[in-house]
Amino acid sequence: MSYICSLWQTPSPLVQCRSLHVTLRTQKAKTGAEQIWLTRQQRDPYVKAAHAQHYRCRSAFKLLEIDKEHKILHPGNRVVDCGAAPGAWSQFAVFCFSLDPAESVGFVLGVDLLRIAPLEGAVFLSKCDLTDPATHRKIIDLLPSGQADVILSDMAPNASGIKELDHQRLVGMCLSLVDFSGTVLRPGGNFLCKIWDGGESSLIRDRLQQRFQIVKTVKPKASRTESAEIYLLAKSHKSNNAPN
Repeated sequence: MSYICSLWQTPSPLVQCRSLHVTLRTQKAKTGAEQIWLTRQQRDPYVKAAHAQHYRCRSAFKLLEIDKEHKILHPGNRVVDCGAAPGAWSQFAVFCFSLDPAESVGFVLGVDLLRIAPLEGAVFLSKCDLTDPATHRKIIDLLPSGQADVILSDMAPNASGIKELDHQRLVGMCLSLVDFSGTVLRPGGNFLCKIWDGGESSLIRDRLQQRFQIVKTVKPKASRTESAEIYLLAKSHKSNNAPN
């Protein structure tokens, strides 16, 4: 089976809705920023591949590339997908766990402030703030044994249009998640988060280096060249950060 083969033989209702949505926007958009966005989407090979392979959005290919090279997802893993909407990363994690029926099935928990459409094989916490301790308690309660093997984060704040402010807000969100990993991530676990590179990126790297054996910066090909986004991959969570 191809590593990026289709998840289903026929499009899901969500994919059909996304296609209709793009079609309607294409019909309405005539000029300006929306037309530029539509043109880019129509030419983007990852957008086309996401529709063809029934992923919920193109970001699935970012996780696919990172996992193919760095092997962060394994059968039986308990995965927390932070900033999960619309669910493409959770979708890919569920798919990975289905490749070998002989292996134990993992557990995928997606969390987002936005509503996430249901996905077979995943549990979603919609309308939940990942910086809120109440959300942390919900995550721990839902995870088998109260711990995760992998924390994934593609979350980002709503863009204000002020680059430095947006960078600082995302750094704050990621630092909060790194701190939460000390409670919920098992010793030896893996952590992946998106950041917008900038002056405070080192704050996240430094904290990860204190808590993990290996920390790398990665930028998958599916991440647009002009984008400031990069991913920090931290592997082998140190045991002294695990709960007693």
